[in-house]
Amino acid sequence: MKRVVSLLSAMVLGLLMTTASAGHADTLAANRYQVANLVSDVPGAAAHLDPNLVNAWGLTRGPMTPWWVSDNGTDRSTLYDGTGTAIPLVVKVPGAPTGAVFNGGSGFVVSHEGFSGPSLFLFATEFGTIRGWNPGVPPPAPSTKAFNVVNRHGAGAVYKGLAIATGTEGDLLYATDFVNGRVDVFDAAFNRVHKKAFVDPNLPSGYGPFGIQAINGTIFVTYAKQDPTSSDEIHGPGLGFVDMFDPEGQFLGRVASRHALNAPWGLAWAPSDFGRFSGDLLVGNFGDGRINAYAPGANGDFEHAGVLRGAGGVPVTIDGLWALEFGTGSVSGPTNSLFFTAGPADESHGLFGVINAPA
Repeated sequence: MKRVVSLLSAMVLGLLMTTASAGHADTLAANRYQVANLVSDVPGAAAHLDPNLVNAWGLTRGPMTPWWVSDNGTDRSTLYDGTGTAIPLVVKVPGAPTGAVFNGGSGFVVSHEGFSGPSLFLFATEFGTIRGWNPGVPPPAPSTKAFNVVNRHGAGAVYKGLAIATGTEGDLLYATDFVNGRVDVFDAAFNRVHKKAFVDPNLPSGYGPFGIQAINGTIFVTYAKQDPTSSDEIHGPGLGFVDMFDPEGQFLGRVASRHALNAPWGLAWAPSDFGRFSGDLLVGNFGDGRINAYAPGANGDFEHAGVLRGAGGVPVTIDGLWALEFGTGSVSGPTNSLFFTAGPADESHGLFGVINAPA
């Protein structure tokens, strides 16, 4: 009888081990993402060549538009479809553009030489300005220049990121002033509002708001370590935080602290068909080029779920990683394809690419 029990126990144990191994293998397979370089300024580095794409930073699109990329190193914005094919429009954006957003509303009007219209796309700059673009300002359309709508250069602002959302008072624009450690908020008429908002009472000194993204009605803000000798960030393991706020800038909680963060900037929410990290908040590190996933909990908290990995289980690492955005299912590409921008080689070059989940 003991022999039969032992045999049955061994069979059950073997079945459990086999099931566990299969489950582990499935988990590993679901975390094997494929990276494709679509556009670069370096010959042979990507499928397409574009000399304007230097330190590709901000990345945005409307529901039916191509991608608009902020080319920080050339003061331009270049446009691409989901395959990396360039759209024949290059927009001048002086001031070293960083974050970019699409505006589908009637506010945020840009004017020039007697012509005006809502800014369809807006760009933050390291010069402390925000610039707006409307296809008919000025004619003939399409316009090839974005014009100043906000100028905080005199106040010492250095804008590293930009987001747009709707609050109780209407549409709002959010710009991360990294050097001065604040998020500047503007209403649809470009009046500065909520001047004392976006405060994390437990944030250590020496950190400034870096990246920012409005996702599902919540404003997520990343923080990087400030370099007191420059307007740039300091890289290093554990140097970073991620917070969440409501559209009026009220602190909702801490998403992530230190650990895997390293000058985080890019933010995106993964759809339900994005492999291992479906439904998670993705946070891209500029410091080490890795993408970490944070799973939302039932109580509004987040737990580190892992890092995106590629072939052989090696973490996906993109030198100079900036923005993360999913396509819309139209010209910008599939809704489960994660597009990214980067400024490789210490921001001296540019890259636009895509990350796809395993089939």
